Amino acid sequence: MIHTHTLPNGLRIVHRYFPSEISYCGIVINTGTRDEYPGESGMAHFVEHMLFKGTTKRRAHHIANRMENVGGDLNAYTTKEETFYYATFLEDYFSRATELLSDILFHSVFSPRQIEREREVILDEINSYHDTPSELIYDDFENLFYRGHDMGHYILGEEATLSEFGKAQILHFMDRQYHPSEMVFFSFGKTPFARIVRQVEKYFSLSHDQLPRKMRTAPAPVAPFREEIQKNTTQTHVMLGYPAFSFHHPRKYALYLLNNMLGGGSLNSRLNASLREKHGLAYLVESNVTLYSDSGLLSIYFACDPKQRDKCIRLIGKEIEKLKSKELTPMQLSLAKRQWKGQLGIASENNENSALALGKQLLHFQRYTPLEEVFAHIDAITSDQLREVANEVFADDASGLIYY
Repeated sequence: MIHTHTLPNGLRIVHRYFPSEISYCGIVINTGTRDEYPGESGMAHFVEHMLFKGTTKRRAHHIANRMENVGGDLNAYTTKEETFYYATFLEDYFSRATELLSDILFHSVFSPRQIEREREVILDEINSYHDTPSELIYDDFENLFYRGHDMGHYILGEEATLSEFGKAQILHFMDRQYHPSEMVFFSFGKTPFARIVRQVEKYFSLSHDQLPRKMRTAPAPVAPFREEIQKNTTQTHVMLGYPAFSFHHPRKYALYLLNNMLGGGSLNSRLNASLREKHGLAYLVESNVTLYSDSGLLSIYFACDPKQRDKCIRLIGKEIEKLKSKELTPMQLSLAKRQWKGQLGIASENNENSALALGKQLLHFQRYTPLEEVFAHIDAITSDQLREVANEVFADDASGLIYY
């Protein structure tokens, strides 16, 4: 059900057949915030915005209406390591979506007027973000956790660097990063693969020299830190973090399972059961695993009354110690696996997320991992492996802690 092909210019194509009238296609590029040079903080995200603002044959409103006029959608987002551009549409409009993606990627004009207008839009986006401490704290934490490294750049950028961006800087960044050999075209739907290849060859066969695979420098371990950031908030917002694996690590599935038990999205997670249900100290407490190509982070977030902050931190420490020292019973392990597999199965019904994951997996792993294979990895996890991972990730007190 998975088909792949590579164009002579190095652009890879991956398609997953799915019998639906709704299709998805897009481009994922192996570039993100960590690929910005000094003075370019926010450039990856700025370019993503600018590709919607006009090409040699379309103005911004033509781009916006091209898919929406047929009930479809065109979207994009930027991460630390990737940039996605993708469309959702009725299958009949596959050619329309493919041509539009090619047009914005390779024929955008970056007019000074649109650059100035979009700069103001992003500055407003940054200000809006600062008004949402429960979201901002994730970026503030990573900025400190990866301080001195490109991984610490804010995705949205900063006002000082945004004010310097112009057409020349945009073109320099794209010429360095937007090479077909660093791109994957992904498709999810019932369009025949042979037609997909023909369409991609028609619109994406640009003559670019193939580059060696991108080499990035892994971030060095950060010195432990504890910082208070002054914010005018009623609650205190707190984040703790621990260095974790990369997404290439063989024990990443054990880490994901451990995180799901500790503070995943379910009401019966250990942190939720302790801080919210048993002690009534926090409405929201959660843990998350963020894995990159050469590093990773396990973070724990909660918000509470400022007077209860230290007690919450102590209770979190107790739950972590249990994971490090107490072996799970066979029943506990089985229930934990069953729960996570159920969550993954339900999540896989979201076809848009499945399409995006298809592109990302081919970009980084050169293959797609089906759900059945993921389940097999989960089934193979032992209680001893979970304790070993817990003791490795939680070897010391939190490497970082910040609070508002």
